[in-house]
Amino acid sequence: MKKRFNENLNMGDALNEFIKANKLQKGIDKVDARDAWAKLMGNGVNNYTTQVELKNETLFVSLSSSVLRQELSMGKSKIIAMLNEELGKDLIKKLILR
Repeated sequence: MKKRFNENLNMGDALNEFIKANKLQKGIDKVDARDAWAKLMGNGVNNYTTQVELKNETLFVSLSSSVLRQELSMGKSKIIAMLNEELGKDLIKKLILR
């Protein structure tokens, strides 16, 4: 049986403890990265985005337009910086457009 804590925690601290105890941070980071891509890129790019997946420190983005893929590849470092700023931590080191 799990040990109960008698001290009172606020809701944010309790959720953080739950996330750490159940090792859910990687899954939350994957969802946050997908949401950050959708928010920053807007409808124009999202219409051509078929898949966004975070593995380790690499964000894999599948695009259905080769022209858009070439255009975005010119500014990979800027996109990575914008995504990390949106996420609030240095989560993405590499961006692969396919």
